[in-house]
Amino acid sequence: MPNDQRLLVSDIDGTLVTHDKVLTARSITAANELRDAGVRLTIISSRPPRGMKHLIEPLKITEPVAAFNGGMIVRPDLSIIEQKLVPADAARECIAIIQQHGLNPWLWTSQDWFVLDPKAPHVEREQNTVRFLATATSSFEPHIALAGKIVGVSDDHDAVIRCEAAVHAALGDRVAASRSQPYYLDITHPDADKGRAVLALSNILRIDPKDIITIGDMQGDVFMFEKSGTSIAMGNAPAEVQKKATFVTTTNENEGFANAIERFILGQSAKA
Repeated sequence: MPNDQRLLVSDIDGTLVTHDKVLTARSITAANELRDAGVRLTIISSRPPRGMKHLIEPLKITEPVAAFNGGMIVRPDLSIIEQKLVPADAARECIAIIQQHGLNPWLWTSQDWFVLDPKAPHVEREQNTVRFLATATSSFEPHIALAGKIVGVSDDHDAVIRCEAAVHAALGDRVAASRSQPYYLDITHPDADKGRAVLALSNILRIDPKDIITIGDMQGDVFMFEKSGTSIAMGNAPAEVQKKATFVTTTNENEGFANAIERFILGQSAKA
């Protein structure tokens, strides 16, 4: 591939970091090599802005980053450039559907994360991932107008799939809903998907979408694959996601991010 792309947009979980949420030394080295080659780098995630902060410094990111699947575009200092919040009425309906399907609901704002049960599945793990604590609440209502993202959580992956279908059926295009992990259903503003986020970054940075490379592992990342000139799926991505990408790299447990940069962007042989 000619090295004429100008921006790499990387998903985080399942892509940039390992299963244990580790940013490897080799990934940092690959990011530096990318920058030295004149290709800019940013990150995109369903995470809140605060949950991305600890990755910005080691990667030396100077470009805007996209949180909440693009519902919030922030500068590296986390000051907001633009945001799209979940409409309050839609947020209430989504929370009801999540609970009807036996999932645990979470509500995220630009600064805080609210849960009904702090001992529910994945709360502790998520606290380690985003590096700040959840706030227990008896009701989401005081925070509903500030919701950047609603999440439904369950280790019953089929229930998550059914809940996603129910949200689509009940709310249509009033929200965007997709699974960022098999156990997470992310619900954001209808214009907050990763494809629109790529176009927003394209506009902010004045980079043609055809000069943007995207890399990810989940169905929600296909939206950004479709808007970028080149796309790379992780080796741990589902088969249907891999089929939508220009290239497929190794898994996130086998330096897939670094290998993607070395093989498909910089044209190097993969390192041992």
